Amino acid sequence: MEKMFTVGKIVNTHGIKGEVKVIPITDDPKRFERLKEIYIERKEMQRYKIEGIRYHKKFVLIKFEGIDTLNDAELFKNATLKINKEDSLPLGNDEYYIGDLYDLNVKTQDGRILGKLIDIIYTGSNDVYVIKNEETGKELLIPAIKQVIKQVDLENKTMSVELLEGLEEL
Repeated sequence: MEKMFTVGKIVNTHGIKGEVKVIPITDDPKRFERLKEIYIERKEMQRYKIEGIRYHKKFVLIKFEGIDTLNDAELFKNATLKINKEDSLPLGNDEYYIGDLYDLNVKTQDGRILGKLIDIIYTGSNDVYVIKNEETGKELLIPAIKQVIKQVDLENKTMSVELLEGLEEL
């Protein structure tokens, strides 16, 4: 199966007509309105057509075709919602899908290898990339800002960075 992205998690049912309450795991919760179908992953992956989308507080309420009762919807609790990569929102210049950044080899512009990108910390202002040096086991935190991230080459799985003054090297 082609690469898929997780876009939400079903946390509960809503009402008695088969709607589910979803916590969106996406930058743009309105993106659900563009989808005609979605994959629900429980023990196995199954595709469902979307019949309706509504919003309630921080949740997205989704009605799936053929899921018409509270009991039907109850089976989806704690399931994840996934989409095919081709159904994802288009990216702008210098934008990347988060899943594509993991395991990139990170090096300075002069070629010094810093390690692999192993985690992304989400902060209010900008993301922070966690780079782990496999030889030393040390981790380096670098801000995901244009002054630091100079080039991302997904094809060659590399990221070139310029460490700002004060960033401790590994």
